Amino acid sequence: MLNVISIVLGVVAIVFLLLGFIPLLGWTNWFLTLPAALVGLVLGALSRERGGLVLNGSVLALAALRLFLGGGVL
Repeated sequence: MLNVISIVLGVVAIVFLLLGFIPLLGWTNWFLTLPAALVGLVLGALSRERGGLVLNGSVLALAALRLFLGGGVL
């Protein structure tokens, strides 16, 4: 059950991440993508399966890369 919730949060975080790739909307990664992916990562770590953990970890890595390339804000 925790893995399903983790995957749902990962999919929501991917939608927010795609929104954050639009120029001048990188701030959405701080307020929408990272919190959803972090909660999903914790729930994925608590579950038996690792699908949610991998999904949310990759979303976090992409969001961090986007924030790094945009200077943290853009």
